[in-house]
Amino acid sequence: MSLQEEFNKLSDKIKQYRDEARVQLHLAREDVKDEWDDLEQDWDKFRSKLDQVLHDAENASQEARETARKLGEELKTGYENIRNKLK
Repeated sequence: MSLQEEFNKLSDKIKQYRDEARVQLHLAREDVKDEWDDLEQDWDKFRSKLDQVLHDAENASQEARETARKLGEELKTGYENIRNKLK
């Protein structure tokens, strides 16, 4: 799997978790809403970093790739946790 495919797959999974959580957010407790707000800020950072890495995929440093991957995995886990709390 290419770097671009890997990051697109991760981004799609994050979007899925994010969308599912957003649908149920109106029922959430305040602590979950605060967690959501924090994740939304991280989502914006991830999208920016991902766009940068994908745009410069050939020249992106290993550190930049790992930073984007780590942030993406943390976001995926965060949105998954919110989704699970709302079930």
